Amino acid sequence: MRFGRVFAVAAAASLALAGCAGGSSSSGSGDSSTLKIGFMGDLTGENSGIVIPPRNGAKLAIDEYNKTNPATKLELKEYDSQGKPEQATSLIATAVGQDKITALIGPAFSGESKAIGGQLEQNKIPSVSPSATNPGLASNGWKYWHRVVANDNDQGPAIANFLVTAKSPKKAYVLSDDQEYSVGLADAFEKTFKEKNVPTERDKFAKDASDYSSTVQKVKAANPDVIVFGGYYAQGGRLLKQLRDSQVTATFATGDGSLDAQLVSGAGAAAAEKAVIGCPCNIKDAGSGDEFVTKYKAAFNVDPAIYATEGYDAATAIINAVKAGNTTSEKINEFLKTIDFKGASKQIKFKENGEPQTNAIYVYQVTGGVIKNLGASTEAKLNG
Repeated sequence: MRFGRVFAVAAAASLALAGCAGGSSSSGSGDSSTLKIGFMGDLTGENSGIVIPPRNGAKLAIDEYNKTNPATKLELKEYDSQGKPEQATSLIATAVGQDKITALIGPAFSGESKAIGGQLEQNKIPSVSPSATNPGLASNGWKYWHRVVANDNDQGPAIANFLVTAKSPKKAYVLSDDQEYSVGLADAFEKTFKEKNVPTERDKFAKDASDYSSTVQKVKAANPDVIVFGGYYAQGGRLLKQLRDSQVTATFATGDGSLDAQLVSGAGAAAAEKAVIGCPCNIKDAGSGDEFVTKYKAAFNVDPAIYATEGYDAATAIINAVKAGNTTSEKINEFLKTIDFKGASKQIKFKENGEPQTNAIYVYQVTGGVIKNLGASTEAKLNG
């Protein structure tokens, strides 16, 4: 998932990283070595609710692997960027230069991914993101970058097309804040609605604003049938509350960045009711008896949430490389080009540009204050 501009500190971080090859860090005693694998994302910030699950998934995979007592063990090193690109640039300098990580799971968001992708490439550190969806990330020519989720050029059109089929809107209103992910997803929404000949208006507000009244009034005056927001739940919850407080009743839809119970708590259950959320993730039902659900619940005493399976699969891709005898960054990266396995989320296989082969999008809806999975966007039916 995504965003932000690269601040001046990125240049300094790039210099700090120059010459720090990631490669084959090892420690431990006897005939067992340990490779350090990083995980970077918002672990304590306002959108940590969509990053802790994939972190847990990655930890579960690595813990399971280490319990097999392999010759090469893995140590998960966590880097809490709070989703801030400028913080990510500082952290990656530490991760590569001091901690000497061999690979990175993440970054979780698109802005931080954009901010440090060049440094990872320069230092030949393979990365696999469980959740960054900005389409442009695949257009940088990076050879060490991968993700296991569909991008916003898949997600945005799938959500917009679903709404066109389900609601037959005569007018749409597209909203975003100023974060990279939010703008990118909103672009995809707008493009698709216009291709479907749905009259569309658009507005943008500042990420850190708390009062969206100017935007809300524009939406109210336009009187759309559907409102789509390309952003995270921290902003989405406030936006939805203010829309409903102003008696704007149009169908509200958003993307994966808002797929968390805090969208409901932020807006209030009544305001959030019937909200639609799309995601390139298929969250397994707690009562499904699925093996991953059982293992995750046993490990963390909570049901898996957004991108938990993707975090597990991102880690597993790296684990499979190590299992095959690849213990340097460059050899792990070469192995990632060949992987093809059934993951907890989907079949995991990468295209030449690091994109996943599978790009299904799922639709969720708030019903009775709870976010429920309605199925794939091509088959889902709204509950009202």
